[in-house]
Amino acid sequence: MTDKKEAIILKDIKSWEEALEKESWVAPPVDVYESEDEFVLVANLPGVDKYNVKVKLEEDNLILMGRIDYESAVNRNYILKETETGNYYRKFHLSENVDSGRIEARFENGQLIVNLPKHEKIKPKDIQIK
Repeated sequence: MTDKKEAIILKDIKSWEEALEKESWVAPPVDVYESEDEFVLVANLPGVDKYNVKVKLEEDNLILMGRIDYESAVNRNYILKETETGNYYRKFHLSENVDSGRIEARFENGQLIVNLPKHEKIKPKDIQIK
């Protein structure tokens, strides 16, 4: 990693709490779908890179955060502006059906994908007839 990129990442890591207080935050659009084994949450985070995404589990809440280059975005000389400027923040209450110890997340093409495995007790089971 280059020194410049490392400095940007370290600056961002130290300032999450400060950014929560001083910068604008918007809810990213999210899709949630279900398969037999899991729920999948897909959050669109345009303008965010992998190093500026944070996923936290606090009590029964899943918190998603993504940071843009906020100063640059708010100081542009816009000719047309159809989007709301801000970092991204969403909080979801997880049901007891989610096995929180096995949650996984990845970031691809501007999308945060969070896999929320179901507890075995709620998965459908075939019962063998004897």
